[in-house]
Amino acid sequence: MVYKITPPGKIRGKIKLPASKSISNRLLVIKALSSVNININNLSNAEDTKTLETLLASEERTLDCGHAGTTFRFLTAYLSTLKDTRILTGSDRMKQRPIGVLVEALRGLGAEITYLEEEGFPPLQIEGRSIIGSEVTMDSAISSQFISALILIAPCLDKGLTIHLTDKVVSRPYIEMTLKALRHFGINAEHKPKSIDIEAGEYNSGNLKVEADWSSASYWYSIVALANDAEIELEGLNRASWQGDSVVAELFALLGVKTTYTKTGAVLTKTAVHAKEFGYNFINCPDLAQTVVTTTAALGIPGIYTGLETLRIKETNRVAALKSELKKVGVGVEELRHGEIACSPSELKASSAPISTFEDHRMAMSFAPLSCVLGGLTIEHPGVVAKSYRNYWEDLRSVGFVIEEV
Repeated sequence: MVYKITPPGKIRGKIKLPASKSISNRLLVIKALSSVNININNLSNAEDTKTLETLLASEERTLDCGHAGTTFRFLTAYLSTLKDTRILTGSDRMKQRPIGVLVEALRGLGAEITYLEEEGFPPLQIEGRSIIGSEVTMDSAISSQFISALILIAPCLDKGLTIHLTDKVVSRPYIEMTLKALRHFGINAEHKPKSIDIEAGEYNSGNLKVEADWSSASYWYSIVALANDAEIELEGLNRASWQGDSVVAELFALLGVKTTYTKTGAVLTKTAVHAKEFGYNFINCPDLAQTVVTTTAALGIPGIYTGLETLRIKETNRVAALKSELKKVGVGVEELRHGEIACSPSELKASSAPISTFEDHRMAMSFAPLSCVLGGLTIEHPGVVAKSYRNYWEDLRSVGFVIEEV
């Protein structure tokens, strides 16, 4: 399927953003590990969250995570604590995404995990047992999801867990999000410069309402920045957010978007663009990289972007995908070194070839706003947005975008 996206002349509307899937996924694991009542309000309807919820409740021997990377990593740790044997698998792309760092950490704690195909990659056979270890050392430069997976099960271990970190921490806000979730439900956890200490204990009962997803908000920031005339109200955003991606409000203040917080969310309005050139290290918010790079390119702002190491092991190699698809609209992207790119934009040109999504939801959603500059754009496999923002295309239609299947 290919969608043709045509923007309206004036963009006005109120959008109810989806709930954060990152927070939702952490809360689902906590609920599954808890013996008391935990109520989650406003759970994300993202495909990844639905998959995790289904698999946590499943009694099947083989659990298929599809493309859901967070789900696979969280379940790898979770299943290691159960007294049962399960096979954990996923899509062809999932089988290319490394899991070895997490598996070795769990083995070091006493878990029994076997690779069923290529060493270091899914699928896995996990023979759950009582984990007796209480200390582990991890390479923290690979993926924060590995660390979060261990943090979530740590209170259930007899002696708790100390995680020693050997390198710079990528996506630190996601680790902090996990620790905040633990503390909310009564677990003592401390993040030190070189380690994380989590005490053993029972999760307390309680309630938590999941806040709106700042990653999803980023695409609306891009639309307001690139449209000729736009004002959008986003419901559910929280200024004092658990999410590191809330930094998008600060970044887009330089790119012509003013954020005014209200009792129910935030209003985005156009202002002057202040940046003549742009540079940013995305090590703490890699999910914003595609949105910021495409937006600055469309605004004609050159930039150098770092902290992109983890983008190669996402749903696709996002660095390669950005380079390929921006080239279609006349933008040059150069890889300077590992985790660093330079973008040298010129005036955007319409592409006769549709934008490829590479089965990556963020490729579809970060490129769609370019239609505001090009007057129209075609995107392949638009259904991939269901992974995190199921109603994305419907929300675009609600503010005047014409979206047609071609």
